[in-house]
Amino acid sequence: MKKIAALILAFSCCLCEPQTHDGNDKANQGTTSVGYCDICSRTSLTQNLGAVGEKIANMDEKISLLETKLQNTEKEVLELRSLTGGTPRVAFSAALRESGSGDTGPFNTATPLKYRRVFSNTGSSYNPSTGIFTAVVKGMYFFRFSMFNNLRSVPSSVVSLMKNSERLTSVWDTSGSDSNDMGSNAVVILLEVGDNVYVELQANRIVYDDGMNYNTFSGFLLFTV
Repeated sequence: MKKIAALILAFSCCLCEPQTHDGNDKANQGTTSVGYCDICSRTSLTQNLGAVGEKIANMDEKISLLETKLQNTEKEVLELRSLTGGTPRVAFSAALRESGSGDTGPFNTATPLKYRRVFSNTGSSYNPSTGIFTAVVKGMYFFRFSMFNNLRSVPSSVVSLMKNSERLTSVWDTSGSDSNDMGSNAVVILLEVGDNVYVELQANRIVYDDGMNYNTFSGFLLFTV
């Protein structure tokens, strides 16, 4: 913009350079014309320079606004990267049997159920070999489990969601007139790093499953604390 202003000034000066005339009358006439041209040129030049200066100021303001927006955008990108890259992603879901059908249990003591058909296990916090979920980060978690009993009178089905050795919630079915029953339960709970969560089949109880995958265990991290 400064170069454009300089070119306008130089061009205006060239248009108004004094010209040489023969004779006194012509000289006087030329002097008057040059003086008039000089006044007009300066007035026009001042106006042009003012307009150019105003445009430059407007462009500087727009550039400042764009720079501010760019800085804000870069900040937002960094915040998004910190969220996606810095916060663990933890989620899993599994069913009881990999294949076949039949009862699980009864056992003489309370036993963790091993959900072997894994649908998802982001973060690898769930171990299908043991049926235990282990928290890798402190936070609020959601867990849900379901239970199914098929054509059994005795023993009945009782399963509980456990945190370490603490019982959180349970689902049960006793013998009755109906042929099968199903239930589920869920919790939202704070876990510390290393806490274990699992579903426990109570002693002398059973659950039934087949390819329909009635018995499931799922959980995911809601947010860190």
